[in-house]
Amino acid sequence: MSLDFTLHTVPSVPLEADVLSTARLAGCTAKEAAKLVVVHGNQSAEVGEFFRVSGAAGGEISLTGDLSRVKLIGAGMTQGSIVVHGSVGMNLGAGMTGGEIVVEGNAGDWVGPEMSGGRIIIKGDAGHLVGSASRGSPAGLQGGEIVVFGNAGNEVGGGMRRGLIAIGGSTGDFTGVNMLAGTVVVLGQMGARTGAGMKRGSIVSMHPAEMLPTFTYACSYRPVYLRLYLLHLRRLGLPVSDQALDGSYQRWCGDAVELNRGEVLLLEPTQP
Repeated sequence: MSLDFTLHTVPSVPLEADVLSTARLAGCTAKEAAKLVVVHGNQSAEVGEFFRVSGAAGGEISLTGDLSRVKLIGAGMTQGSIVVHGSVGMNLGAGMTGGEIVVEGNAGDWVGPEMSGGRIIIKGDAGHLVGSASRGSPAGLQGGEIVVFGNAGNEVGGGMRRGLIAIGGSTGDFTGVNMLAGTVVVLGQMGARTGAGMKRGSIVSMHPAEMLPTFTYACSYRPVYLRLYLLHLRRLGLPVSDQALDGSYQRWCGDAVELNRGEVLLLEPTQP
């Protein structure tokens, strides 16, 4: 059984709907779910003013429509699943500790803020700050997985402490900025200033990248652990090539302005 929400009125301003989460909808009937309070701009409203609700609670939620102005979907999830047939707004999966969210469209900024478990899958593109720390927060992603099939913006994995972020396309600037630990895998190109301020952790790309002068080339090798990560991502549907699985990677150590214990791994091109 699942609760199904179909958007019938597009919000004119951002709609804060943290109630659209398995953690908040557990045990609710469709009528009760439609009466839950959301915040539309600076006004309170009910879910039913924007969504038609049907079905019954059973640990699964289905959302349909262009939800690009709907924020905080999946906030505080501990279990269950959410499938979004469309795009979503900011702060998807905020504070989630378990369960799975699948978005068939695009996602706004700050996917998975304060996330410490579970999995988020974005079939389209994502905005800036995927898995990054909120402003003033000491750490970003602290566990779980975020997988984006398309492109992502700036500061992917900023301040992340653990977990896995995988981007099937390209990223903007400052990938892994201030990273504390964890792994970021980018199958496409990365923007400028990769790994700036990182203390530990791994950033992996399948394309050349311009490294900051505070990073030092160490060696070329085949990381055993990386093959396991890439096989896992291939099973999830990302287009991981055989070259990425079997090739050698340049290892760059940095950032020297911090502990100098992080690494950036760049796939070496095959020899002609």
